[in-house]
Amino acid sequence: MADQNGHIDLGPPREAVAGVGFPAPPPPIYACTLTPELVAKAREELQEKPEWRLRDVQALRDMILKDHPNLRTRLDDAFLLRFLRARKFDYDRALQLLLNYHASRKAWPEVFQDLKPSTVKHVLDLGFLTVLPRPDPHGRYILCLRPGKWKPNDYPFVDNIRAIYLTLEKLIQPEETQVNGIVILVDYTGVGLSQASNPGPLLAKKVVGILQDGFPIRIKAVNIINEPRIFKGIFAIIKPFLKEKMAERYVLHGSDLASLHRVIPQSVLPQEYGGVAGRLDMSAWSRTLLEAEEEFVVEFCQPDPLEGVILPDSMLFEGEQAGAHGEDSFRHLRSQLYYCY
Repeated sequence: MADQNGHIDLGPPREAVAGVGFPAPPPPIYACTLTPELVAKAREELQEKPEWRLRDVQALRDMILKDHPNLRTRLDDAFLLRFLRARKFDYDRALQLLLNYHASRKAWPEVFQDLKPSTVKHVLDLGFLTVLPRPDPHGRYILCLRPGKWKPNDYPFVDNIRAIYLTLEKLIQPEETQVNGIVILVDYTGVGLSQASNPGPLLAKKVVGILQDGFPIRIKAVNIINEPRIFKGIFAIIKPFLKEKMAERYVLHGSDLASLHRVIPQSVLPQEYGGVAGRLDMSAWSRTLLEAEEEFVVEFCQPDPLEGVILPDSMLFEGEQAGAHGEDSFRHLRSQLYYCY
């Protein structure tokens, strides 16, 4: 449950066995959990100075209270640190990220309304996504997506986005993830024309917009494997919305597992991808999310945090007019998909 300061009691931390398992969230009252090595990494890469950390958090808190007094947001140290770290302790950019984070909910209610793990259990059961239990040598957890497991007749694609967002929310809780970032592994085995052409450019733009500008997480690499010929069409939909820095982090491996092993060691990969970490277990991460049901109810199933807050139009996703323009562009891209297929 949440106390009057917005802290969430997550219960006792789960112990990891021999480096396997997902890290527990930080305690409700902030106390730094970073190792000396990660403190040094945060100082070098994120401009985070331990001696100034709480001063920086207070500065961001003061900006929120002064400039956006009606914004219903958590103001505890652990929460605000996510945004400072994601923007290398630039106060203005961290505040903008926080506002974008909340604006995403207002702009996309079909994703964020009643957002809790039990509503996406069918996505988890089908094996659309999981998180590998071992981080890579850089301490980055690996989010594994398998779009081929989804069929358009099973459920709306937006349910996949809901599951991804819940996963990111859970992953970002530990401080080590805030510093190290995450890696995404996308296996396109089984993806055909129906999956490739379903999301459309407007949906792709919203997803990319949230990941780049609306969520406090560092995506360090996106590894694509077993991509079909039609991936050129899929990437043609996504690439216009990617910032140059993010686009450079996409690596296409095809069916070359040796290429994949050069960036993700076999020791952390399941046998399906030429690794030695056992068979791909879809149930462990599913249990982790489902066990956090109450936590997500407290966090997301509450009144609109932006009610009464006036935001500039530039902060919100484009409406119907942009959607119509996107569909015009999509007609051309759809023909490319058919040609590649």
